[in-house]
Amino acid sequence: MHNFFFDFDSTLADTRNVAVIATQRAFAARGLTQPSRATVVSYMGVPIEVSFAKMADHALTAAELEALYTTFREQYQQAEQLGISLFTGMADTLSELKARGERLYVVSSKHSVPLQRNLEQVDLGTTFTAISGSDTVANYKPAPDGILNLVDRFDLVAAESVMIGDAKYDMQMGHNAGVATAAALWGAADPESVRAEEPTYLLQTPMELLTI
Repeated sequence: MHNFFFDFDSTLADTRNVAVIATQRAFAARGLTQPSRATVVSYMGVPIEVSFAKMADHALTAAELEALYTTFREQYQQAEQLGISLFTGMADTLSELKARGERLYVVSSKHSVPLQRNLEQVDLGTTFTAISGSDTVANYKPAPDGILNLVDRFDLVAAESVMIGDAKYDMQMGHNAGVATAAALWGAADPESVRAEEPTYLLQTPMELLTI
């Protein structure tokens, strides 16, 4: 593998608590029933434009959903100050991959603006060749758009490419894009659902990326 596509949340960095806090606060601020922690975690990896309507206890209008998205982004920016941290071994792994001349990218379900802000927060602001957020694709995960756009843009070889993620949606995206997949089990909330997608690689630690 020479082209590494990383999910961000629960793959590069541990953001689970931040996502739960921001989501619950946003729902409460809009007068909605707060989803449980387990529910929020189960939708991590899915864009809020998809997951929030499913987490609401009643149907929301387009205007209500837009207001909820805005409130969530405000709450997330506050909650992320509580702390976002890289998983143990991730910084060294990324440094080694770059030293080898491998090409690194981020493909995330979050908007590119908070994605870049979070990367800078964990000192990875200039680590990746390019990032792909939910605002850069026509179709969200598990559609392959995020990967295929980067493959086309940088003239990458699919057979030398791997999608690394903690959720089944990441594995499905990689399969749909025709690239290898690597399960980031160190951050997976539901490891069995990830394994069920039959990823090319099952990885317990970030350092194992150096062996694929």
